[in-house]
Amino acid sequence: MTDEPIVVAEALRKRFGDTQALDGLDLAVPAGTVCGVLGPNGAGKTTAVRILATLADADSGHARIAGHDVARHPDRVRERIGLAGQYAAVDEKLTGRGNLRMFGRLYHLSRRDARRRAEELLDRFGLAEAADRQVAGYSGGMRRRLDLITSLILRPQVLFLDEPTTGLDPRGRGEIWDAVRELAADGTTVLLTTQYLEEADRLADDIAVVDHGRVIATGPPERLKASVGDRLDVVLDDPAAAGAAADVLHRLAGAHPALDAARLSVPLAAGAVRLAEVVRELDRAGVTAADVALRRPTLDEVFLRLTGDPAGTADPGAPGGAAGGPERREEAVR
Repeated sequence: MTDEPIVVAEALRKRFGDTQALDGLDLAVPAGTVCGVLGPNGAGKTTAVRILATLADADSGHARIAGHDVARHPDRVRERIGLAGQYAAVDEKLTGRGNLRMFGRLYHLSRRDARRRAEELLDRFGLAEAADRQVAGYSGGMRRRLDLITSLILRPQVLFLDEPTTGLDPRGRGEIWDAVRELAADGTTVLLTTQYLEEADRLADDIAVVDHGRVIATGPPERLKASVGDRLDVVLDDPAAAGAAADVLHRLAGAHPALDAARLSVPLAAGAVRLAEVVRELDRAGVTAADVALRRPTLDEVFLRLTGDPAGTADPGAPGGAAGGPERREEAVR
């Protein structure tokens, strides 16, 4: 037994032509946890997953899965991992049951064991009723769920999920979230790349924020939020008073507030300003507030604070060179 994390990356570097996809990436994921890997387009998330899953070679650095070096012993690593990429890899002409049996045989299970494992997975993940339907007739969420469980046929110690809910509607996304929670509860280590920040917030025990090919911050979601500090929200009776209110908040907090309609929001250091003081100063400036409140920042705000402008080019290591995904921005009153 060892206390070493089950997924380890040390100083990984990878270049595609003139693009430095990974620039000394370090990562350590404890066994039995869900690690969410966040980053803007082009940050290197998919490239890192491909290297860890033995699908690509690093130019330099080292990576280990369950103590096995991914470059020197890829076969041992593959015996211990599962991978669900950005796009479903199931055969649409086969049934759900047929897909799982086929993958079982490809994993060198006997016919009997492949059939038995297929039934276990179909029952466990709620696809038994649709098992004999052609996959072409599945919804997007069902198709992604089937794709996910094909990666579980050999009961992997580590499961890599590369943006597994991209393009799904809220119901389909919820189905995948439920499946990930169940896997984590059973002790499977999950490394999840995503650009849906709510997804990482709900699922991840720890988060690694990647930017320009390096991990720039790690920790549980709540700790990352606490590192950014609380925010002060002020809702105005009269939106025309936004300028005067912004001057007050700037003076108290030392930062320019963001404005959204009649709501102003500004970051605060812990204990820097009391609400009573804010109300008093607004009143002195002739500003009437409908509401004044402190709130914990969202993971979106943490992400933007750490990475700056989230726009970027696609990760060259991603299939088709595209990582995709929505981004949110924030305008400040200057």
